[in-house]
Amino acid sequence: MRRLTLDLLATPEAVPGVRRTVREYLGGVPCADLQLCVSELLTNVIRHLGDGVPVTIRVTCAADGGRTRLEVTDPAPRASPVRCRTAAADDESGRGLALLDAVAVRWGVDEGPGTKTVWCELPGEGAAGMRLPGSAHEASTVR
Repeated sequence: MRRLTLDLLATPEAVPGVRRTVREYLGGVPCADLQLCVSELLTNVIRHLGDGVPVTIRVTCAADGGRTRLEVTDPAPRASPVRCRTAAADDESGRGLALLDAVAVRWGVDEGPGTKTVWCELPGEGAAGMRLPGSAHEASTVR
């Protein structure tokens, strides 16, 4: 199992660098879904908690080509993501978690002491990583 951990301040300027770092971590292999998810989750922190909030981003890849797990941890356990909603055609935002739900095998929110982690798991290579039918959302609370 391989793991990438990034501790940074969530700023709009950090988003492209994080996408690039994730791509480089995966050996330069295109990973559009993972890059989309990391962008959306980091942007949600900026939008809902503010510019400059400290976050930890973790990417864990199964050694056998199975699922890849992305976690974004912030210091606001009470600021839970709004569950998927349908954005109107002219809305400029509101699609992030719907996109996450569309590409992730499953995703959820874990609350810890003074933190919240929004996570998702993306399909790996082969049949073991195929998306299951139905909603991917799974919420859990850890205290």
